[in-house]
Amino acid sequence: MAKTIQISQIDAFTNQAFGGNPAAVCITDKPLPEELMQNIAMEMNLAETAFLVKKDEGYHLRWFTPATEVKLCGHATLASAFVLWQKGLLSAEEDALFYTLSGELRASKEGEYIVLDFPATPAQEVDNPQLSQLTAAKPIFVGKNEYDYLLVFEKEKDVLEFKPDFNQMGTIECRGIIVSAPSSDGMLDIVSRFFAPACGINEDPVTGSAHCTLAPYWSAVMNKNGLKAYQASARGGHLELVLQGDRVKLKGQAVAIMEASLLLPS
Repeated sequence: MAKTIQISQIDAFTNQAFGGNPAAVCITDKPLPEELMQNIAMEMNLAETAFLVKKDEGYHLRWFTPATEVKLCGHATLASAFVLWQKGLLSAEEDALFYTLSGELRASKEGEYIVLDFPATPAQEVDNPQLSQLTAAKPIFVGKNEYDYLLVFEKEKDVLEFKPDFNQMGTIECRGIIVSAPSSDGMLDIVSRFFAPACGINEDPVTGSAHCTLAPYWSAVMNKNGLKAYQASARGGHLELVLQGDRVKLKGQAVAIMEASLLLPS
């Protein structure tokens, strides 16, 4: 009989099925070989597949795109915490503790919401002529951190109408490129999009980790620590952000979409 692994598919940063950002979550008793994890992520063909193994008081967590492993991922962490509570592996009163390439991360439940405690990843201003060729609209700020570039525009329409050349963008050395602007919606503060063709994801639907860069930037510009954010992909997703020193609280919801059994090759 072929060995099977259970995989859950969760839509994160949404309260509606087929919205937000889908992630696969795979919990195993022992770590899987890295090549197998990458192949599973390629087979799932989602922005991220999360792999969890019980460790000490929490879970060892790794994230893979269809093309590579990444050091930080928000929506797949939110999805992982959702699955742990959904399956009864944690009580609603317990925080989810994850050991990751970005250190210890925590998630807690607040009613129907999940709150992630992530490191802030502010972008430092840089001069990159290659980025200016990506768009007709001129950004008012260009920044870079360990993972991504950040392009800030004056108007929301510059973000919504942004039409990237993915081939050209994929040659830029980074995980991804965040584009952002103030929201014209009175109920929101900021709008953004995220592109990562170098990681096999042309446009990511909702990127929690990108908001660890957006929160410190916009908190300073708008002079407030709490922000309401919308990532304007085709699926779209809402987040609430709170900057607390060098940490960012990311608040969102999640919806279970599918449970499946993966047949492992013999």
